[in-house]
Order: sequence, then C-alpha cells, then structure tokens
Amino acid sequence: MNRMAVQAAVTMGQLQHKLDVVSHNVANVDTTGYKSRAAQFSSLLTQQIDNLSDEQANALGRLTPDGIRLGSGAKVGQTQINLALGSIKETDRGLDIALLEDNHLLQVDVTENGVTERRFTRDGTLYLNKINDGEVMLTNAEGHPMVGQNGAIVLAAGMEDVSISENGFVQVTRNGQTAVEGQLELVEAIRPQFLEAAGDNQFRLPDVTETAYNEADIIQEVAFADVALQNGAIETSNVDLTSQMTEMLQTQRAYQFNARTISMHDQMRGLVNRLR
Repeated sequence: MNRMAVQAAVTMGQLQHKLDVVSHNVANVDTTGYKSRAAQFSSLLTQQIDNLSDEQANALGRLTPDGIRLGSGAKVGQTQINLALGSIKETDRGLDIALLEDNHLLQVDVTENGVTERRFTRDGTLYLNKINDGEVMLTNAEGHPMVGQNGAIVLAAGMEDVSISENGFVQVTRNGQTAVEGQLELVEAIRPQFLEAAGDNQFRLPDVTETAYNEADIIQEVAFADVALQNGAIETSNVDLTSQMTEMLQTQRAYQFNARTISMHDQMRGLVNRLR
C-alpha cells in the first residue's frame, strides 16, 4: 500500500516543476524576444508482476500483454524550448530589430567575474554605449557588446543617425552621407533543445563533451543571403497566455488529485489498523 503514497508524492514533486515552468512563461509574457518552454513528462521505473500461468498468459487470441505493471510515478523528462517567431511590434527606433526567421539568434559577449562567454538571444533592443571620447559600441540593454562579423561593433562618435538594415548592416549617417560601418553576425540553432538558459533572456551552449555532438552540430553561422531582419521593430514573447493559463489549471488539478491520493492512502491504512 505504500506504493500508492510514493507514486503520488513523487508525481507531486514533478508537477511542481511543471508549474514553475508555466509560471515562468506567464511572468515573461511581455519580455522582448522571450521564448516559451514546455515540460515533457516520462514514466519512472515500472515493475512487472507475472500473475498468470503460462497457459493463461499465452492463450490463443490474447491481445493484451500478460501480467501487471506497477509504476513509480512520473518525472519531467525534459523542458523543451520553442523558438517559433513571436508577434512583431513596430517601434520606429533605428536600433530596434526583429529577427524574422525561426531559430535565428543574435550573439552577445557577456563578461562576468573576468570571464567572457558567448551567449545568444532573440532580444533585438540594441544601444550605443560610449567606450572612450571618440568611439561608441553596439551593445544590448545590459551593456554587453553585440557580436559582428569582425567581433564587437565599434563606431566613431559624432554620427547623425544610425540604423540596421534587413541584412544586418549597421548603417551610419555622417554629414548627410550614409555608409555601412559594421555587420551583425547571426547564428542558427540547429538543435535548439541543447541550448541552456543563461538568464537575462539569453542562452548558452552546453558542455559538448557530455553529448554526442560538437558545437557546429548545435549552432551554425547564418549565411548573409539568409539573414532576415526588420528594422524599427521588436519581436514580442511567443507565449500564448490563454494556453499557459489552461495548462496551469490542469497541472494544479493533477497536483490536487495526487494530494487526494495520499489522503486516501492514509485513511485506508487507518482502516486496516482498526481491523480486529
């Protein structure tokens, strides 16, 4: 009888993980470029009990497997990321860009505690940050440099206007003349499920030594002809709030059902203990 309580308790813990995933999606419904996640469940170990004789188990015309299979509950097998395109919101700001292709990502170099790490994002809200008296650098909202074709994109100060073309070219206007002074380098997530959340709406590569793939199997550079951006716009979150709220209610009901199972198990044990 303890199996009933164990199954329910294990499953409740995993359902809490799913609630955390759904809650995170709902909390980021207004986050620029945020990509939703979905928790996928799988079964834990099962025990096969052979309760039939060989003659019964192999009866002519039997369609179902013989014996009884007792499970140990369920677990979150994986949390899948959805890189599908969200809605496009126009801002008319020259340094706002929206990526128009699924699985395409911007690159950003993040330095923390003296260590620089290459990360990836769909957030196209960019800025120019001053690095000295005569130069500015193209960065994200946190001030980390965006990665261009030749590394960080550094521009001479004193410009009249700056914008990013649909091909990722950084176009700068000086003295009424517009010229290209940089180019963003995009990558495509070939196997997006391998990407790890790095915080601040960013992703990082996993430790490929623990997988059967190398970095090129997970992330590849996007060819110039395949780059598709929209200037003066941002991509909103691809979270479907209605479906997420429905998912939350269903998960909460499943949690309550398993909690009720533990309560019933306790009542049954009390009944057995009172038998004389």
